[in-house]
Amino acid sequence: MDDLTEQKTDWWKGGIIYQIYPRSFQDTTGSGTGDLAGIAQRLPYVASLGVDAIWISPFFTSPMKDFGYDVSDYCGIDPIFGTMEDFDWLIERAHELGLKVLIDLVLSHTSDQHPWFKESRSSRDNAKADWYVWADPKPDGTPPNNWLSIFGGSAWQWDARREQYYLHNFLTAQPDLNFHNPAVQNALLEVAKFWLEKGVDGFRLDTINFYFHDAQLRDNPALAPELRKSDTAPAVNPYNHQSHRYSKSQPENLAFLERFRQTIEPFGAVVVGEIGDSERGLELLEEYTGVPGRVQMSYVFDFLAGEDLPAGAIVEVFDRLNRIAPNSWPCWAMSNHDVMRHISRWNLSDQAAKAYATVLICLRGSVCLYQGEELGLPEAEIDFEDLRDPYGIEFWPEFKGRDGCRTPMVWDMGVNGGFSTAKPWLPVPHTHLQRTVVAQEADAQSMLHHYRWAIGLRRKHSALRRGNMTEMRAEGPVLSFRRSDDKQSLLIRANLSDQEAGGLNPWQVQIIEG
Repeated sequence: MDDLTEQKTDWWKGGIIYQIYPRSFQDTTGSGTGDLAGIAQRLPYVASLGVDAIWISPFFTSPMKDFGYDVSDYCGIDPIFGTMEDFDWLIERAHELGLKVLIDLVLSHTSDQHPWFKESRSSRDNAKADWYVWADPKPDGTPPNNWLSIFGGSAWQWDARREQYYLHNFLTAQPDLNFHNPAVQNALLEVAKFWLEKGVDGFRLDTINFYFHDAQLRDNPALAPELRKSDTAPAVNPYNHQSHRYSKSQPENLAFLERFRQTIEPFGAVVVGEIGDSERGLELLEEYTGVPGRVQMSYVFDFLAGEDLPAGAIVEVFDRLNRIAPNSWPCWAMSNHDVMRHISRWNLSDQAAKAYATVLICLRGSVCLYQGEELGLPEAEIDFEDLRDPYGIEFWPEFKGRDGCRTPMVWDMGVNGGFSTAKPWLPVPHTHLQRTVVAQEADAQSMLHHYRWAIGLRRKHSALRRGNMTEMRAEGPVLSFRRSDDKQSLLIRANLSDQEAGGLNPWQVQIIEG
C-alpha cells in the first residue's frame, strides 16, 4: 500500500479531529442556539486549520434534559438544529472541503421520551419489556443494589407503572438500554447503518464502556479514599467512592464492539470511543483498540483532568500506556465539552498554551481539538441563574458544571461575538471577545496562527502522524522524546515551565531533525 492510499484509508491514524458543539458554534436562524446550517457555513474556517475531520456532538431529536445526550429519535434531527436537508448539505460541504464527518452516537441510554422506553415501561410483558434494565426492589423496597449515578445519587429510579426500578447511569431521564438483549443490539446497529448511508465517515461513541451491566446486579465494592480519582466525576460526587466493577466495563462489551466494527467496515468508517473509567482506562483502551476487529481508537481522561500537566506526568502516562496498552491507538485531547477548558484548568499563559499545543500535536496517537481551543479561550464564569447544565445545578457551587466550556464561539466583534443576533443560550463572556477569530487572523503571533502552524507540522512530517515514539523522558520541566519512521527521525524537546531549563527558554519547544 503506497503512502497516498494508506492516508486515504487510514486517515484517522495520526489524524486530527475538530470537535463541534452545535448549540454553540453558529446560529443562522436568530434562535440563540447554533444549528447545522451554521456549522456548514463555518466549515471553510475549520478546513483552514488543516484538520482531517470534524466530530459533531449530538443533534438528534431530544427533550434536551442533557442537551442532546438524551436521544428520543436516533434517526431524526431536532428542529432547533434544522432539518435533514441541512445535514445533507453539511455532509456535502464538508466532503467538498476535504473534511471527514464523525457524529456522536449515544448508545448506552436513551431519553425517557424515546418510544422504546415508553413502550418498555408500559407493562412487564410488552414487546420491548426487556429493552431496558429493569429490576425488582429488595424486600424492603430499596433499589436492587448500590450502584450510583454519575449525576449524583442512586443509579436506580422507581417506576410506578411496572413497580420496578430502572437503571440510569446518568440522569433519571436517561434510562440505560439492556445490551444483553440481542434485539437492542440489532436496533442500534441499524441506527449506525442509517447514518453511514447518509454519508457520515464514522462515529464518536459516547461512554463506550457503559453499554453492558453485570447481569447478576452485584454490588460495587467500596473504593479506598487514597484510590479515589476525580477524572470521570468531580471530587464532590459520591460516585468516586465506588469501584465500578459491575455497573460498567463488562467483558460482554467486546463482542458487541466486534459486531459494530463488522457493521461499519463495508463503509470504510471509523470509530473513536470515549472510555470513562478512572481505574481501568488504559486496560480498556488496549482491549477496545489493541485487538484487530474492534474500534480503531479511543480516548481516556489522562489529559482531560488535573490541575496541571508537568513533564513528568506526561512521561508517567506514556510509561503506563506502553506497559498496559502497548498495542492500542489512543486519541489525545486536552479539552472537550465535558471538562474545564485546559487554559484555565492548568492556569496557562498564551506562551504556555502554545507549548502544550505543540507537544500534543507531536505525541503518538490521534488528536481531538475542541472548538475555541485554537483561540486560547479560557473557561467562562457563569452565574448560577444562567446555568443550563443539570450537573452543575446539582453540585453548585463546589462543582460549577460544564456550561463554562460550552459558551458560544466568538467569530468577530459583532453582536454576541458574531454567534447570534438573539440572546445566546449561554452568555458570551467579555474575556472571549478579546480573542475572536477575526482579531486573531490579523495577528501573526496569535494562538490561532500557532495552532495552524502546529497542525501543518504534523501534516508535513509523516513521523509525527504514524511514526514510533521512543526515548521519552523528563529532566525537571524538560520533556523530550523521539518520533521516527522509515523516512525521518525527529527529536522533540519542550520546556514546560516559565524558567529557563535544559538550554531552552521558558515554554520553548525545539524540534530537531536527524
